Amino acid sequence: MTLTALPGIMTEVIDYQRPRILRIYNIYRVILGFFLTILTSGALRDGLLDLNNPQLYEMVSWFYLFINLLIALMLHRGKRDVHLFVLSVLDIFLLGSIFYAAGGAGSGFGNLLLIPVAAGNILLHGRIGLLLAALASLVTIYLTFYLSLASPGEAQSYLQAGVLGGIYFAVALFVQRVSKRLRQSESLASQQAASLASLEKLNQLIIQRMRTGIMVIARRQNVLLANEAAAQMLGKPIIRGMPLDDLAIGLAQRLRQWQDNPSVRTLPFNNHSGGAEITANFKTLTSDEGETVLIFLEDNTQVAQQAQQLKLASLGRLTASIAHEIRNPLGAISHAAQLLSESEHLPAQDKRLSDIIQQQSKRMNRVIETVLELSRRRPSEPQLVDLTLWLEQFADTFGASQPASDHLELEISQPGIMTRMDPNQLNQVIDNLCANALRYSGPEGQPRTIWLKLYIHADSDLPILEVLDHGPGITEEHIGHIFEPFYTTETTGTGLGLYISRELCESNQARLEYEALVPRGSCMRITFAHPRRLV
Repeated sequence: MTLTALPGIMTEVIDYQRPRILRIYNIYRVILGFFLTILTSGALRDGLLDLNNPQLYEMVSWFYLFINLLIALMLHRGKRDVHLFVLSVLDIFLLGSIFYAAGGAGSGFGNLLLIPVAAGNILLHGRIGLLLAALASLVTIYLTFYLSLASPGEAQSYLQAGVLGGIYFAVALFVQRVSKRLRQSESLASQQAASLASLEKLNQLIIQRMRTGIMVIARRQNVLLANEAAAQMLGKPIIRGMPLDDLAIGLAQRLRQWQDNPSVRTLPFNNHSGGAEITANFKTLTSDEGETVLIFLEDNTQVAQQAQQLKLASLGRLTASIAHEIRNPLGAISHAAQLLSESEHLPAQDKRLSDIIQQQSKRMNRVIETVLELSRRRPSEPQLVDLTLWLEQFADTFGASQPASDHLELEISQPGIMTRMDPNQLNQVIDNLCANALRYSGPEGQPRTIWLKLYIHADSDLPILEVLDHGPGITEEHIGHIFEPFYTTETTGTGLGLYISRELCESNQARLEYEALVPRGSCMRITFAHPRRLV
């Protein structure tokens, strides 16, 4: 903040404090008026005051109390300088009248004018404040002079009146100086408070936008603070004060393990079925609320995604270096086998062997093409996708390219299911899964049906798409290997379809899993990223 903005801040501070100071001043004036009216009683006044004009004193005292009560009730919120100036001038004249009625400087009532002068210089400043001191001095000196004319036989203290005038100016200057310093201190404090509030807001924004989940847990394992990334990882809304056991039992167990032995690294956990694998790290903090624990949550999916990108880059460099070395001899072998099969004198058994060579050469060439396509694959470009609309369009396109005997059934739980994923890569994954589901549902030409089921997971609030078929399913011995590269149970397959599909899903922070259906059938389940995930 620049220095040019400081006067504006000081004005704001003054305006902020003015109602409070004015309220105190009004209370003082009401109390003063009350005590002045008490002294109108002759029984109470005897021995204390020797009034010069008892009737004037009584009238002005009651008027002073009445007008102060009225001002306190009606004008306690006044902030304009003109109101405050008129109020101070009114006080000076009324107290000056009481000063005259009490007998002048010798009565001691001249000291009462110090408060209006001081209050006026607090609420007002500069020349206006000094004008009040000058006005109070003139009133005191004039009334002292007027008393000497009205009562020539009585001695009047001009020196005391002059000293009072000097004191009024001294008080005005002193109050202005002190008020200026206080205003500067308050303005600097306000500036620092605004800076701290801005920094706190910035820190909160940074914490909320961090990909790392941040949580602060109290000593009794209640949540004090959590950012959006932590809520997305745990798959539940986080409310301040909720027990950690209710939010994530796995995280609570690992916190207790860490508290028992901080040197042991805790194992990853899943907060719900289909949720991301999370690693938690802990740090002890000391705050105003006692000893707390700071928890860092890391989504292992993102680490796996980075490793996956490195693996694909390595695979790309490998395939680029050996592609020509393999494809050139392979082309020669295929061409020679083709020429050999065209020979008229080739025995039937040798012709069968030539066909096998050509078939296997084509299969090997498909494997090379697939690997090259994988290595040349562009990085994923996730964008917000309406899965409901996208799936309906895919079903129309896929159904039009299949025989009439094949059927694709859609089951969508609700409209407007959103996620973040590269649409081109999503199309490649779903097309491959649907083709596999049809292939395992029965031979081509016979009626075959597969199902696409789209819904929101109740616990994690994540979109899920299932590709279902009622084929024979995958045997138990093969389930653990179906996502491995080049693993296939068919003689014509490359073993890269499911591998590539899972790679594409992981590069978009989605997960592809297999589940066997009862009594028979297969389910390929994709758990998509949350549409509000940090990208």
